[in-house]
Amino acid sequence: MSARAWVRFHGDLKDFFPHKTESNFFTYEFYGRLPVKHAIESLGVPHPEVDVILLNNRSVDFTHPLCDGDRVLVYPVLEKVGRPHLLHLCPEIEGEPRFVLDVHLGKLVRLLRLVGFDALYRSDFHDEEILRIAERDRRIILTRDIGILKHNRAKRGYWLRAQEPRKQLGELLHHFRLYGRMRPFCRCLLCNGKIEAVEKESVLRFLDGGISREYNEFYRCASCGKIYWKGTHYRGMKDFLEELKPFRS
Repeated sequence: MSARAWVRFHGDLKDFFPHKTESNFFTYEFYGRLPVKHAIESLGVPHPEVDVILLNNRSVDFTHPLCDGDRVLVYPVLEKVGRPHLLHLCPEIEGEPRFVLDVHLGKLVRLLRLVGFDALYRSDFHDEEILRIAERDRRIILTRDIGILKHNRAKRGYWLRAQEPRKQLGELLHHFRLYGRMRPFCRCLLCNGKIEAVEKESVLRFLDGGISREYNEFYRCASCGKIYWKGTHYRGMKDFLEELKPFRS
């Protein structure tokens, strides 16, 4: 015999339902004894974006069984829930945030590195490898594919709502409250390595004559050896960083 529960999503979890205009409960029908996590993900919301679940006004974890007639309120990370003694399900970021990006986010990864964040990416990453890297390095999974975030091995992750890379960066900086943690121009845009200042003489043999005559300050990636200097491209990136300031929290 089937059972029925009612589930309501709050805050930016509503983004998973772009065609649902009202904010009422979803009706969820099920058989047997199921964890509340199964209901949430069956309705379309991946568990890494969930921080608080109130089941009949009681704060519970993902494994709590769902029963006939239950009412479930689901809140995202950073959503303020006006109740004490809540069980927070999303693990906090420890130390500097580190990311691993899926194959759809090749342009975003350069922007994340530009503002100083450790971001791994390869155009041939498959889901299993992304999950393994995220587990091993405790990285946050960034994706445009909701499916990977529903995997039990995914602990921290975020589904990008925007499709344009610059808007995606602003979305991430706001969602994870990263504005005050940006360290621009400290990472290689190509390989994610650390950039270090170097003496001009040590890189002269790699420069063409015009660059060596016009510039005296140089930087090199400690991993791949790419050389950087403050040319016109640098000034364009500075302008871009200035445009990010109005979004700061």
